[in-house]
Amino acid sequence: MDGRIVSILIVNAGSSSVKFSLFRREGLELIGRALLDWRGRADTASFTWTRVGHAPVVRELDAPDYRSAVAGGLLELRGTVDARAQGATVWAIGHRLIHGGERIRRAVRIDADMKRTIAGFAKLAPLHIPPGLDAIEAVESALPGVPQAGVFDTAFHATLPPAAYLYPLPYAWYERWGIRRFGYHGISHAYCAARAAEMLDRAPTDVRLVICHLGQGASITAVRGGESIGNSMGFTPLEGLMMGTRCGSIDPGILLHVQREQGMTVEELDRALHHDSGLKGLSGISSDFREVEQAAAEGDRRAGLAMDVYAHRVRERIGAYVATLGGLDALVFTGGIGENARRLRADVCKGLEWMGIELDETRNASASPDADVASGVSRARALLIHTREDLMIARQTVELITQAKENP
Repeated sequence: MDGRIVSILIVNAGSSSVKFSLFRREGLELIGRALLDWRGRADTASFTWTRVGHAPVVRELDAPDYRSAVAGGLLELRGTVDARAQGATVWAIGHRLIHGGERIRRAVRIDADMKRTIAGFAKLAPLHIPPGLDAIEAVESALPGVPQAGVFDTAFHATLPPAAYLYPLPYAWYERWGIRRFGYHGISHAYCAARAAEMLDRAPTDVRLVICHLGQGASITAVRGGESIGNSMGFTPLEGLMMGTRCGSIDPGILLHVQREQGMTVEELDRALHHDSGLKGLSGISSDFREVEQAAAEGDRRAGLAMDVYAHRVRERIGAYVATLGGLDALVFTGGIGENARRLRADVCKGLEWMGIELDETRNASASPDADVASGVSRARALLIHTREDLMIARQTVELITQAKENP
C-alpha cells in the first residue's frame, strides 16, 4: 500500500452544475465536497473544492461542453486533493439519478446495458437523465475501470402499493403509457428513515414515520417498517405540496379551463405550473421561503397568505399519511426549510395534538439537527434530521460494489 486514501466519489449531476462528494471507503468519513458550476457562463465553469476543515479552493475551468466540464472538474478534483498531500484512490463512483421507472428498485451497477436502460427513462425526466448520462460517460473516460453505481431517487418508492401508485384514470393509460405515481426525493427519505430509527433506538422495521422533506422542492413520505408506502409527488415532481415555484396538486380542470378561455398554450401552462406558481406565484415576492416568511412577518398580506397555504398543505398531507399508517411514532422534518424554519414547524404542528404530536416551544426554537423537538408528553416524537443524500448514495454504492466483487 502507498498510504493513499481509498475513497468513494459521489456525483450529483444537474443541467448546469455538478456536485461531488468524496468519502473515505472505511467508515464513510467525508473528505470534502466540490461544486462545478457553469450557470450564466458560455465556455467556462467555476470549480470550488472544500475539504472538511479547510477554506474553499476556487478555480476557473474551460468548459466548451458538458462532458468536457465534468472531465475538467474530475481532473481538478484529483489534482487539488493530491496537492494537499491527501491523495485519494477512487475505489468506486456512485451517481445520483432522478428516475428509474418501474424497473429499477435498488442501486445498480452501471455498464453498457444499464446505460441504455437509463437512457430510456429520459422521456420521464428529460431535464435530469441526459446530464446524468453525460456525467457517467465523462467519469468513465476520466477514471477507466473504476466501477460505477447508479442510485435512483424513485427506487425507495418501489414499495408503494397499487392503491397508492395508481391514478383513477383509464387503466389503459397505465398499461400503455406507464402513467402512475413514482414518487421522488427517495434517497433523502431513505436516509431520514434510517436515521430516525437510530434516534428512536428502534429497528427500522418497527417504526411508523411521516417524513417532510421541505426545500425548494418538497415532498412527504409515509414509511412503515422501513418501506415507503406513500409519497406526495407523483408521475412528476410537480404533484403534491406547494413549493418554491411549483404549484403542487391542483384541480386539473383548471388547466382545461384556462386553455379554453384564455387560449394558453402547453408551453405557457408548463412555465406557469413549474416556474411561476408556489411561493413565488402566491406571494408575488420570491420563491425563497426566507424572503416570503420575512415579508409575512412585516405584514405583507399576500406573503402571509402564501405562508398559510404552505403550512395548510403540509399539515393536510401529514394527517392523510398518519391515517394511512394507522398511527405515528415520529414526524421528521428535513431539507433546507424543514430543518431551519422553526415558525413553520410550529404552525404545521398546531392542532395535531390529537395525533400525539406536541412540540416543545423552547427546543423547537433553538435546536439544530439532529434533534428531537417534541415535548416530554408528546406520544410521537418530532425529529429534525439533516439529510445526507450523498452519504446514502455512498452506503448503497459500497454495498453494491462489495457484493459484486465478492460474487463476480
